[in-house]
Amino acid sequence: MAARITFRPPEFTQKHHKPLISLTKRIPTCIYCTTTTKPEIELEFIGPKPDENGNYPMDKTKAVSGEKLLRNIMSENKIELYAAYGKVMNCGGGGSCGTCIVEIIQGKDVLNERTNTELRYLKKKPESWRLACQTIVGNKENSGKVVVQRFPQWKK
Repeated sequence: MAARITFRPPEFTQKHHKPLISLTKRIPTCIYCTTTTKPEIELEFIGPKPDENGNYPMDKTKAVSGEKLLRNIMSENKIELYAAYGKVMNCGGGGSCGTCIVEIIQGKDVLNERTNTELRYLKKKPESWRLACQTIVGNKENSGKVVVQRFPQWKK
């Protein structure tokens, strides 16, 4: 496929004037050469309480690596993040309330390190606990799987 590029001074813009300079540029048409896929992170969210058969409910989704916070992924996929108090009193993702606690069961290595906000709010909590509003899923280069336990404070 060839694209025609024309250079014409602004004073010669009427249709009856011919182009002063005309170049032909080759544009690649190979679909394999121009297609790049971004790495994805698979996410599984385990519910806090088992159903009547003893199975824990699970939600699954995928996200492009390094582009979103865990909180936003959960919100966009309508995966419950907040307990009753947090639904009313959360800070909207600003990292100032500590109500969006999750536990990372698997895949800690594909997430960002704990932020200073998390270090403050989760000081006496297990290392696997994170604030969803502070957790970046992936780093734009990695891919993998993350398993998240919702409401870890409810586990007995």
